[in-house]
Amino acid sequence: MTAAPEDTVLHRTENNVSWITLNRPEAMNAVTWAQRERVIALLADASADPAVRAVVLTATGKGFCAGADLRGGPSTGSATGPATGSGGGDRVAGDVARTIRLGAQRLITAVLDCEKPVLAAVNGTAAGIGSHLALACDLVIAAEGARFIEVFVRRGLVPDGGGAYLLPRLVGSQKAKELMFFGDAVPAAEAARLGLVNKVVAAEELQDTAREWAERLAQGPTRALAMTKQLVNASLDGDRAAALAAEATAQEINMTTADANEGVASFVERRTPKYLGR
Repeated sequence: MTAAPEDTVLHRTENNVSWITLNRPEAMNAVTWAQRERVIALLADASADPAVRAVVLTATGKGFCAGADLRGGPSTGSATGPATGSGGGDRVAGDVARTIRLGAQRLITAVLDCEKPVLAAVNGTAAGIGSHLALACDLVIAAEGARFIEVFVRRGLVPDGGGAYLLPRLVGSQKAKELMFFGDAVPAAEAARLGLVNKVVAAEELQDTAREWAERLAQGPTRALAMTKQLVNASLDGDRAAALAAEATAQEINMTTADANEGVASFVERRTPKYLGR
């Protein structure tokens, strides 16, 4: 019997933090079609809900996400990757590209475009699309036993899920090629040294550390954080003039928010600001 999406992706909101937890530990949280769709929907909900001011993406068991579940989903070959024709017969030109666009790329884009800061709490192995899911997050905390693996080359595949976009921006093109060409596992400590991970903690400290960081984010000026996220992400793709223009526009918009007014007033009045996320 197939488990319900609500069981394979757990969700709760605590202290203005949306906790999204992959819950297929028996499969090292290899992501299915249904899980993918639920994660995308929950991230969209987080963007739209003023009561949500930060998101944590994590998992149960020994694996964060072992990649795509290759057993497939509705009318596709896998949760996020290559497929045969929709009728199950010969592959038709365009099927694979369409599947990638609607699958892996939608999942990663949902993280990148979420209007709230998204923190990955990586509890174990993050491989293939699972690695890219973590790296798309704004901040990454990893347990000491976590590993990141560009596993595609081991299967004779090209990286998908934005990997060739994300990785060079984090570690540079030559290191990205090394990781993708060889597919070697990168332990958490090495991932931190390379800049893939913000912080490494003992496994038993992972959830508490993620909660501390996320609740700190949730107490911040939510709209300012959203626009800061957009500025940083866009700066990697545009030129200096575009980046400076976007910065000025964001500052103009942000100054209309209640949190910006509170931030300035608290500075003048020499008190701790109380941000409302508005």
